Order: sequence, then structure tokens, then C-alpha cells
Amino acid sequence: MIYFLRHGEDDESYIGGWSDAELTENGRKQVMEICETLSKLPISRIVSSDIERAKMTSKIVSEALNLPVTYLKELREQDKGLLTGLKKEDAYLKYPQYQGVVEVDMKYPEGESLMDLYERVKTLLIEIEGWDEVLIVTHRGVINMVYFLMENRLPDKDKEQFQVTHASLHAWNPKQKKIERMK
Repeated sequence: MIYFLRHGEDDESYIGGWSDAELTENGRKQVMEICETLSKLPISRIVSSDIERAKMTSKIVSEALNLPVTYLKELREQDKGLLTGLKKEDAYLKYPQYQGVVEVDMKYPEGESLMDLYERVKTLLIEIEGWDEVLIVTHRGVINMVYFLMENRLPDKDKEQFQVTHASLHAWNPKQKKIERMK
């Protein structure tokens, strides 16, 4: 079994993507709370996105489970390019076409489209499908793509449909091609 954990809450008034946003106090609390559930699972290693909010999440989990962390850039969220890290109100003044939900094949300036992220995660799953007892700390976009891939669907613009909330835990069984939310 491979477990996916979304990072804890960060400041949602900024465009995330590959930004260096840190966890909020509530985000740290969310991660500490999920550690109780994680401590009961057969986890032998932690692999994390190298983006700051995921690194902070994996550090908290690492200390709770007494396991080291390996970082992979392939686990990063969708690259929002020039919008990364901007205050949302400023970003949408400068790039109004990106306010709200964008089309799945629309690339952010100097960034990725949702289809780019889908293809990146598709390649990643092939590489990691033989792993077992691994906790992967990553982002909503990445976990959503796992759901789309397991349902044999192309991504759509509804990022809420799989309930990948902050510090939510999802179990992926590569052999059964099934992922489900645990908590």
C-alpha cells in the first residue's frame, strides 16, 4: 500500500504552485493530528515533495514516526509559472484569464497545464507502483491526478471532487488500481 498525504493548510490568499508558502499554525496542528492515524499504519519510509509546505509537513511526520524523508521534485504541485507566490488579487489583476477555473490544457505563463501535471503524475505512478509501505507527502493536484488515473479518466476542472483537503490521507493500492480517502 502507498499512502498519499496532502500537506497541511497554508495561506490560501496566495497562488500556491511551486511557491515557498509555509504552513499556517492551523496547518501544523492538522498535520500533528493526522500523525496519530499514520502511527498505526505500516509505513517504512517517507517521500515528499520538495516544496516548502510539503517539506514542513513531512518534517512533522518524520519526527512523529521516527523515519527519514526523501524529497522528489516530481511530487510538486502544478507549476503556476509567473503567478507562483503572488497574492491572488494581484495575480488576477495582471493575469485575469487565470482567475477562477482554467481549461485543463491552458498553461500558466512559464508553467504547466493540468494536462502537463496529469502526464507527470502518470509517469511517476509507473515508477513507484512497486513501492510498498511508503507515505508520500504531496499536494492536492498530484493526488487528484492519481484519482483521475485510477478511474481511467482525463482530468477536469473540478479540484474539489475527490475531497483532497489539507492533511487528508489517501490509500493507493497499485495492484488493484484503486485509491480511496482514509481520513
